[in-house]
Amino acid sequence: MSTSFDTIIQSDKPVLIDFFATWCGPCKTLAPILKQVKDNLGERITILKIDVDKNQQLASKYQVRGVPTMILFQNGKQLWRQSGVMSKEEIVKTIVEKSN
Repeated sequence: MSTSFDTIIQSDKPVLIDFFATWCGPCKTLAPILKQVKDNLGERITILKIDVDKNQQLASKYQVRGVPTMILFQNGKQLWRQSGVMSKEEIVKTIVEKSN
């Protein structure tokens, strides 16, 4: 997973990674919000969900201590990160402001 993950985050297009867990209540709240974000931004963003229980190495590499944690990448650089649930409007605004 790590090689393809590294390739994905190198994209010119912003990539929002959602580190989640199946047992996490707030993660379940965030899931439909991220779908709305994708519907709003369309092809301008890639959203990738990473289950921390199945991908512990990646979670450790990016120091994910709590879920949900969102990390925004573009051209391989981490532009922003946030733990917890945010509104669709806040997430869209952040993505637009932080990415080119």
